[in-house]
Amino acid sequence: MTPAELHIVHYPHPALRWKSKPVYRVDDTLRSIVSRMFELMSEASGIGLAANQIALPYQLFIISIPETEDHPAIEQILVNPVLQNQKGSHEAEEGCLSLPNLYGPVKRATTVDVKAYDLDGNEINFHAENLHARVIQHEHDHLHGRLFIDRMSEMKKRELSGPLEDFRYHHRQLQQHQKLESDEHLQDDLRKWEQHLT
Repeated sequence: MTPAELHIVHYPHPALRWKSKPVYRVDDTLRSIVSRMFELMSEASGIGLAANQIALPYQLFIISIPETEDHPAIEQILVNPVLQNQKGSHEAEEGCLSLPNLYGPVKRATTVDVKAYDLDGNEINFHAENLHARVIQHEHDHLHGRLFIDRMSEMKKRELSGPLEDFRYHHRQLQQHQKLESDEHLQDDLRKWEQHLT
């Protein structure tokens, strides 16, 4: 599969539960992948996208938060991110491009310190607050196979059981009609991609 063929995958695609591997090498393929990620995120009107969401098992995500009266625009590429000093707590509604039209309240730290690398191998260290911090935590969860629904209350999860079953049914239907490969084959693809940059 070429970068141009990559697309955002939906729950319960196995990539969304896959624990990503660190990136040890940046090459033209990875740069093309990141460019494609920005295209897909923009098309879907998102503000964050993790590599898992395009079925690539890499510790990498991108952010593009538009400018508002409260903060300037933020655009970042974060490779092998590590979160530290998470402080405060705030509940807000979240959604996910891999669970379209599904939303729910999630508690996150209000501030977080981040250490990561850019595509040139430079170390990045910064402090994030509010929406920026929330997006970073959401995308970082993806890299560890966690979804925002995992952080909801049990009551809210029960409320979403119907829509989640609809996602699972659609996934099975695509596989039955051979429009999507089996989960076993999709997992094999993830293992192959792991070998490319690690």
